[in-house]
Amino acid sequence: MALCGVSSTPSLRSLEILQSARNSSIGLKRNRSLCHPTNSSYRAKPVRLRCSSSNVEMEEDVGNGSSSVSVEDESAHVMQFKWNDFKILDRVSIGHGGRADELVFEAVVQVPDSPLFNQGVVLRKLNTTHAQRRGRRAIEVLKKLVRRRLLYHSYSMQVHGYISNSLRSDDPYSFTLVHGCHGSFSIRHWLQQSDWLPTLEATLALDEESFRRVGDDTTGGPAVSRQLRLIRILMRDLLIGVNYLHSHGLAHTELRLENVHISPVDRHIKVGILGNAADFYGDGPSSSNAYSTMDRRQMMIAFDMRCVGFMMAKMVLQELMDPLIFSKLKSFLAKRNDPSSLREFFVTTLNTNSESGNTGVQILDRNWGAGWHLLSSLIATRPSKRISCLDALKHPFLCGPRWRVAPSMDIIRWGLGSTAVRISEEYIYRMPQRQRLSHFIELMEMLNPCPKPNCWLELLPGRWRLLYSTGKHIGLTLHQPSTRALIGNVHLTISRASEDANNTSLSFTSDIGFTAITSKDWPHDKTGARGKLQTLSQFRLVAGKRLYLKEEKKNISKFSMGEPNAEEGLVEKLGTKKWKKVVPFKEFPSSLPVVKLVSGEIEVTMNMADRIESPGNVIGEVRKQIPQEMFDLSKLVCGTYIDSRLLVLRCVNGSALLFTRSSFGP
Repeated sequence: MALCGVSSTPSLRSLEILQSARNSSIGLKRNRSLCHPTNSSYRAKPVRLRCSSSNVEMEEDVGNGSSSVSVEDESAHVMQFKWNDFKILDRVSIGHGGRADELVFEAVVQVPDSPLFNQGVVLRKLNTTHAQRRGRRAIEVLKKLVRRRLLYHSYSMQVHGYISNSLRSDDPYSFTLVHGCHGSFSIRHWLQQSDWLPTLEATLALDEESFRRVGDDTTGGPAVSRQLRLIRILMRDLLIGVNYLHSHGLAHTELRLENVHISPVDRHIKVGILGNAADFYGDGPSSSNAYSTMDRRQMMIAFDMRCVGFMMAKMVLQELMDPLIFSKLKSFLAKRNDPSSLREFFVTTLNTNSESGNTGVQILDRNWGAGWHLLSSLIATRPSKRISCLDALKHPFLCGPRWRVAPSMDIIRWGLGSTAVRISEEYIYRMPQRQRLSHFIELMEMLNPCPKPNCWLELLPGRWRLLYSTGKHIGLTLHQPSTRALIGNVHLTISRASEDANNTSLSFTSDIGFTAITSKDWPHDKTGARGKLQTLSQFRLVAGKRLYLKEEKKNISKFSMGEPNAEEGLVEKLGTKKWKKVVPFKEFPSSLPVVKLVSGEIEVTMNMADRIESPGNVIGEVRKQIPQEMFDLSKLVCGTYIDSRLLVLRCVNGSALLFTRSSFGP
């Protein structure tokens, strides 16, 4: 049995020692009088317990704080102040707003011998145990980062010290943290201003030198260019500060717009007082079952990067400052939707006709959609797939045109797909646009990251929206039908027929929304009966190859509606120096691996909201305007490209269908 000795001050009323002979462990239980003395001016001294046995050696300090280490032991690198060292101001900036367990004051240091003499500081009085733990933690973090004090001062709110509790006899357990005053607004308060862009530019005194730091040598310009340059400056500074913490074994854990300030003095982002910073290798709760194999460090870095992604989204897309719209984004991600389809979600959710929404989408669309790629990489569903700070700093979206960045193969694929999506949204399908789309689709097929059927089984299930077909296009104005139909969205929903991993069967459902126009003045009045045409079929996936046959050159007339000869232009592209470094083929290949689609029986149904005359004519008109393969799914023969965002299917006649992933909802 272990032997224990207790030495304490006479003022301690009682201390109960519990011992267990079963495992030779010692338990301590303090009475309420130890934690809350009756005399408010009384301060309990530390109690030292020393226990010894044949196999146990333990020392523990029991004091008046929740932390096992006193503030005096951890604060040798900070200053200890008194309340009469400050002149308390009669105002507090909105950007310093504290929590419910804090009282915030702005003050000026009045000690002539202090290096902070006549400087403004913030006094943050922490009233609860949890708040005091944050304050002490901020001092502990400063001790870890003091070796690189220059970076600490650049990217964190400077913790100058604390106010001793003994000087406040009325509240012996309060703890007041003294830290720097860096601007009146947090980033959230800046973004809530109606004229935040010119005001923030003037506050930071941005000049040509500031823009050169992010690889841009231009100033002024339209609002889109100005906001993009400012976001690059803020995001790069934020990532440098977060990477500084990660390189020292710390995670911020509370990266939010209201916790981040911009200092107009050194024009750096301050990532807070780091009161909730956590150690990578500390004793924390075990991770969830889904990510049990990932270590604590990766999980904490991934959490910080997700917070950075949300901050970037709010800085670019101002509508996300609305809690209702931001909750829709979080609901979209909670449904396990892939973040790579964020553009599809935002375009349908946000009001792109508004000035801010249109500006945000334009910013993310620039540089071949690099902004969407960075945003989806920051808030990826799987923590292991999220981008790191160093990789984000090298991302093309955060590098100006003067910096030549070697893009990865993933970014090249993303750029090709984003350009194809942008062209398809213009709805100007003349021969130059059609040829460019065919070129991009062919290049995407050559760079297909998933040539094997097993990979397709993981990525195919979901809801895909038809963007473009390289086949013929017929609209309302090219013919005079007896019954007119206006085509809406065309979706292809794919689901697994069985959860068995060895079962390669998939269910394909084509949903074609349309409106049967009943008005005679159809160019101006497109009201009518809404309907849906649905086609269902079962498919099996089999590995196969797509052969490229050499044919004689065909002259395509200027006004021909047939499929342009993309192969000829593709051969010319592959011969250029630019594409030789990207495409893993020295010459045009004779075949490429694809996934063959073996179809089964087809079931067709049509639903109409209102009763109409001659429904057969409506079906015939719908079939003329949509690709025939969406009505007869058996004409889909193979899949040539797939990733988390885009899908390309080839048909019997050689035409290609380009899809983008939509949400899983109806």
